[in-house]
Amino acid sequence: QFKLIVENPEKTVAPGLQVKAVVEYTPKCAEDLRDKLTLLIDDDVVHIPVLGLIPYCDLEIESEVNFGEMIANSKLVSKEISITNRGTTSGVFRVLYDEVVLLNIKPTRGVVKPKSVRKIQVDICTDVPGVIQEMMKVELESHGCAEVWIKGVVVEQVLKVLGVSCGKVLKCINFGPLYFGTSKTEKIHLYNESPESVDWVAVLEDNAIGGEMGTDLQGSTDAVLYDLSLKKKDADISTLILCAPSQGTLLPYEKSLITVCFSPEKFERELEVDDASLIQDYVLFLRFEAVGARGVCLQDISGSYFRHVDLALMGSGYPVILNFKPGRVINFKDCYLGEQTEVVCTMKNESEFLPLMFRFRRAAHFKVSPERGTLKVKSEKEVIISFSPHQIGTFEIKQIIDIIGTGVVENNVEALKMKSFHQICLTLLGVCKSKRRSIVFTINPGLTPLISNATGQFVVRGTGQLSDTAPVAILKSTQTQIHTHQRNRNCKDDALIAFPNDRAASLRPSEWNKKYRTIFTKTERYNYVDPDFAYTEFERLFRKANTKRYIDFISHLRQRRLEKEAARQFHIYNNPVSIGIKPGEGLKSPRISISDLAEEKPEPKMLPSNENYMLTSRKLAAIVSKSTNKGVWSWLNPMPSSTQEKEDCGLTLTHKQLHQIFIGPSTIDFGDVCVYSTTTKELHIINNLSVHIWIQIEVEVAELQETSPLSQVVPPLTKTHVPIVFETTTVGMFKSSFRYKINKQHIGHVLVVAHAKPFELQLSTRELILSPVHGYLAGTEFRGTVRVCNPRNHPVGFSWRPVTGERKSAFTIKPTKGFVEPYSDVECEVVWHPGFSSPETGQFLLCVRKGKTINLKCLAKVTIPV
Repeated sequence: QFKLIVENPEKTVAPGLQVKAVVEYTPKCAEDLRDKLTLLIDDDVVHIPVLGLIPYCDLEIESEVNFGEMIANSKLVSKEISITNRGTTSGVFRVLYDEVVLLNIKPTRGVVKPKSVRKIQVDICTDVPGVIQEMMKVELESHGCAEVWIKGVVVEQVLKVLGVSCGKVLKCINFGPLYFGTSKTEKIHLYNESPESVDWVAVLEDNAIGGEMGTDLQGSTDAVLYDLSLKKKDADISTLILCAPSQGTLLPYEKSLITVCFSPEKFERELEVDDASLIQDYVLFLRFEAVGARGVCLQDISGSYFRHVDLALMGSGYPVILNFKPGRVINFKDCYLGEQTEVVCTMKNESEFLPLMFRFRRAAHFKVSPERGTLKVKSEKEVIISFSPHQIGTFEIKQIIDIIGTGVVENNVEALKMKSFHQICLTLLGVCKSKRRSIVFTINPGLTPLISNATGQFVVRGTGQLSDTAPVAILKSTQTQIHTHQRNRNCKDDALIAFPNDRAASLRPSEWNKKYRTIFTKTERYNYVDPDFAYTEFERLFRKANTKRYIDFISHLRQRRLEKEAARQFHIYNNPVSIGIKPGEGLKSPRISISDLAEEKPEPKMLPSNENYMLTSRKLAAIVSKSTNKGVWSWLNPMPSSTQEKEDCGLTLTHKQLHQIFIGPSTIDFGDVCVYSTTTKELHIINNLSVHIWIQIEVEVAELQETSPLSQVVPPLTKTHVPIVFETTTVGMFKSSFRYKINKQHIGHVLVVAHAKPFELQLSTRELILSPVHGYLAGTEFRGTVRVCNPRNHPVGFSWRPVTGERKSAFTIKPTKGFVEPYSDVECEVVWHPGFSSPETGQFLLCVRKGKTINLKCLAKVTIPV
């Protein structure tokens, strides 16, 4: 089967030349051949092997595919299996698998070209936790059947709360007793014990079973019930518990340090109870939930949660009980100016659990020693309050005592600061009297002193204190002509007159632009300006410019304040009711109807944007009820059109905001559906935010292509739904998922499950016995009925076909053909016509269109009378 085509050279082959030989192989059977060529080169013999191999395919496939750890979040996880063909011809493969764990094996059969690789995609639905270990058989051409093991583990999304010091699971935090208005923090670790990242948010369960909010658990049953009757049911407890951070993202197996702060506050009651020893105990639950798709049920939308962990929080709030001896009103003895009286006050901390730190504020005419201190539990401390008045009169001072403790400043729970959380007022009463003094008059020696009487003859000493600065007495020179010098009488300049007793001040630097003259002769005074102390011309200009800058700045602030006030007044009066015009002649006030006086419905309160603000289950339920009580939003708005919609739909939502958007159910189960039928389920969308959101659905599978609309702008506090349409032509289990996006950023998914079954009809009985209606008479027909039921969601056509043997059947059935509507039945009547040779048994075949045929046996029960 080998043929050699060559011309052997007759002469020697020169260097650089070659001889070509062609070997042809023509196989005649499917077998491998071996031969050899013999080449003679001078005295050497070379054997060249010749092989003739038939073409073949060499297919190889992986023996194991490991999906690893996956989260039970109803997603479809895909892996690819490689089939490699190392041969020279194409090879055929076929996948054999009859179980339901592996989904969407594509392709199940095909051809692998030579020297190439073909991929097989295998999907697994992570809806149920467990271990996956499935075997899939693959028939490979020329290699037989290969086994491929599919392995993986589906685990739940687990969040755990761990203690910082011990590292163990933490179920409860007991903050212990605290004063009302103070705060205490505890550190915890939130641990993501799963192989995937999780977005989480903290929600305060204020309506959970077993929770207590401000109840004195140490009291009697009657006291507790009476206390509960006095409480306000709508008390806001979101400020009692703060969590920082209250939302975030945890990577796989990552821990996040969280600070939980407890700040007890005394709840107001409908009836005030004046009881200083009232204790309020709190038992609350803090829930850390995973943000994402949640199963939504319109009847109980607020109670459907998954993937969460609860942490119980306990604590008690105590009032400050501080007693004073001799009381809250302290009366001091009368004293004179410059004297001092003291009163010893005893303070006692009546609390049995908490120490107390106090601080006296400064008050005029009174001093406290010590001003601050700490009182231990059930301890006393003496303070001395001194009354040292600085003026004459009667005093009634409110002495404020600040009680100091740790508290939260501007919702920053990371670092607590000492602050005054409670004040106690003492009333201090005191009277200051004046002393009577004898006044001694002395004769004035001649020069008028700083202080004198009207005549300047008698001076009272000891009634005042001289200042350290030298006095300067000045007078306008034009107002006196006493002893004026001859040459100075016509002096009309605006010079200042200096008195004789200002000699000590005459040498100091004075203003450079003013003149001084003597009081008697009007002679210009010698005015010495010390250059070491006086300002230069540049310094004077600089001071003037600096003063002008501050004057301009203050003037500018005043102008801005006036403009703001004018704008505020304008907005107040710029409304259609009142425009600030005073009533005048010809103007009449509008008539007000009852409808105008009706109170408008308040806008729903939105949760603050503060990151540490806590979401509460009661507030979430209230917002959800407002959204669900409205009618379904049916207006089709696929794209943001207005400016407000475009602005809202471009926002990046936080985890807390995403937690208030309900899209579900997360799993849409169509149940048993019929092939070639169309089934619709609703995907509910509830927007509990005060902004618009844009929902876009991405559908890739062919069975859900009829779903519409795939884009919708949902207004604030509105609910709507999108019909999910399912239709298939393939019998079997269907599981697939589709994605949706919120504002083109936040991605979620919904799992679609259906069990596609062929057309099927059911009979009420497989064996029908016919009896006479009114006794057996000659010529009487036997009648009976059988029901044909349709358990599917698609109308099914049917026809009856009698089974006849050698003799003609005596049974008839009506109707012989028809349709059965979905989930309904049709009654068919069977009649036996008696005769001399009529058979008493018969059969009918129920032929179902595109379905299986069912056999019905009929028997006529004939009774022969005696």
